[in-house]
Amino acid sequence: MQRLIASGIYMAKEFIHLLHSHFESLLDDETKKRIEQIAQSQGNAFGVDPYGFDPKTLLAIAPLLCWFYRHYFRVETFGADNVPSGRMMVIANHSGQLPFDGAMIITAFLLEPAVPRLLRGMVERWSAEVPFVSTLFARVGQVIGSPSTCESLLERGEGVIVFPEGVKGISKLFSERYKLTNFGTGFMRIALAAHAPIVPVAVIGAEEQAPAVANLTPLAKSLGLPAFPIIFPQLFPIPLPVKYRIYIGEPLYFSGDGTEDDDEINELVQKTKSTIEKMIEKGLDERKHIFF
Repeated sequence: MQRLIASGIYMAKEFIHLLHSHFESLLDDETKKRIEQIAQSQGNAFGVDPYGFDPKTLLAIAPLLCWFYRHYFRVETFGADNVPSGRMMVIANHSGQLPFDGAMIITAFLLEPAVPRLLRGMVERWSAEVPFVSTLFARVGQVIGSPSTCESLLERGEGVIVFPEGVKGISKLFSERYKLTNFGTGFMRIALAAHAPIVPVAVIGAEEQAPAVANLTPLAKSLGLPAFPIIFPQLFPIPLPVKYRIYIGEPLYFSGDGTEDDDEINELVQKTKSTIEKMIEKGLDERKHIFF
């Protein structure tokens, strides 16, 4: 096991070095300037921060993110002016089998607001057990979604992104598209304790990128996976080139300190969920076609 971990870390370092060597030169000046702003605002002078984030790696991988954003999914982002300064918790719907929706939201917050923001994605715990993936995720700013880490980031004035639907959201079937599953409540207690506004985000398009017609739950459990979807018409886990529309809503400010009883917390969670549902409805009404 130790050899596997060491091998994974080595592969990650070599891959990151490859990115630094060959892809950073493909980045346009404006995006490079935005990433430099993020590095300067965090005061780490292009070093690795306590959570593993390395701006140089983000610079290297940004051309790929921008290509998906601008050319593959052809993302349109609405409401970039709603992005606040300082601490914030972004709450969004989740879908698509693979987390391209999260990557595109993070890219939108980097490219679209007047002042670029780095969103710290709260990734699933299982990703920390995958040596190559865990190192790469950390270097581009993603962290394990523990309450203490989330609280610490918010206290530092950073932005975090949370998908309260979790695995159930990203692995939903095509017949369940744009129907939000139950929201967890932990995010609300953390946001209240940190006095962080909640920024609601609705993603239109990801639900159609990898239509799942079935989920082989017994097989997923036997393999230790959160889900094992049967995707059609793709033969490979590559998303369809659907068009993304990302809607950023006005920040929601709730009073409290996170110690409220469950009924009060559930009410605030439902308000957040209802806001995103209305944004999804609006986005679907405005959409003319899934590919353009």
